[in-house]
Amino acid sequence: MEKSVFEKNWEIYFTQCYSNGRIRFSDLSNILQLTAGEHATNIGFGFKEMAKHNQTWVLSRMRIEINRLPKWMDIVQVRTWIQELEGARSTRNFEIRVNGQVYVTATSYWAVINTVKRSSEDLAISTDDFTTYPDRPATQRPFSKLDISQSVKNIDQYSVKLSDLDIVNHANNVKYLDWCMDRLPIELVLTNQIKSLEMNYLRELRYNDTVDINGDSTDKGYFMTVTKQQRIHFALEVETK
Repeated sequence: MEKSVFEKNWEIYFTQCYSNGRIRFSDLSNILQLTAGEHATNIGFGFKEMAKHNQTWVLSRMRIEINRLPKWMDIVQVRTWIQELEGARSTRNFEIRVNGQVYVTATSYWAVINTVKRSSEDLAISTDDFTTYPDRPATQRPFSKLDISQSVKNIDQYSVKLSDLDIVNHANNVKYLDWCMDRLPIELVLTNQIKSLEMNYLRELRYNDTVDINGDSTDKGYFMTVTKQQRIHFALEVETK
């Protein structure tokens, strides 16, 4: 397979699963992002290479479409490729297969930021020889900018814990998803009723930040936000079957 398309197999462990034996949505998102990181390293613009230029990739938007969730002991094959790569932005797509069947597809939007200036800037590493696939989408619908003006009700309050932080000292983005999924009706999460997840990551959170977790049902399913002092840091649209 060409270097511009990357594949990695992962075994699903019981620590990654809900009580129904199916993978947690946060762990599903994490596997996609870990595979993206390995691919980026493999083609020369991974974490260490970008750190030399005080740069890193930041996930801005992700859409996950679910046919079926992998379960405990499944060996999942994750395939990823870049649809677009220009300047400070990249669109990366994913496909998860189990025994040759497509279980999950996803598309994601990434931005390059300068870790010192904390601002967006063009990728400092040359990508002239890198192949992109502009005509190869993975999902039925592309990621989108969610309508964050939607009405929501306050559900809970939460303070960012040490276990929420990652290596760059802010709340890891998969934690936002856990905070929201934990506050949805349990039967919705455990009975395969979720068709897609659409996520917008808007601002980072740090240790001890106190946030409000908000949500409400919609015609499609649910819309949820994580806010700090009434500013939205994360938005999630859950589409149900």
